[in-house]
Amino acid sequence: MNKHELHGGARYVGGKVEKAVGDAVDSRDWQVSGVKDQVAGGAENLFGRAQSIADDVADAAPGLIEEAREKAGDAAARASDAARRDAHEARSAVSGGDARLLWAAVAAVGGFALGWLVSDRRG
Repeated sequence: MNKHELHGGARYVGGKVEKAVGDAVDSRDWQVSGVKDQVAGGAENLFGRAQSIADDVADAAPGLIEEAREKAGDAAARASDAARRDAHEARSAVSGGDARLLWAAVAAVGGFALGWLVSDRRG
């Protein structure tokens, strides 16, 4: 709790008391002044609470930033490993080290030939 929270809370309570007294003695000036102090006190208290939350976030941020940096580094390393592995597999397939590429080409040519034979527009 910081000074703005304390001061704002005290001013708010003081404004409530001032308005209650104004209501009791039927004094419009005291009522208005009490409401004004309530609003100002509430605003200052809210400002103090926001300031405390911002301080808490600032204290926690370095740890969160480091954790996010580590997770991003791990994800980048995994992506790099997967890319290297996939590139190696593609290189092997293209260089003839993998018969799957040959069979895929044979299947494509066979499918084209079958389609040509079945179609009505052969000639």
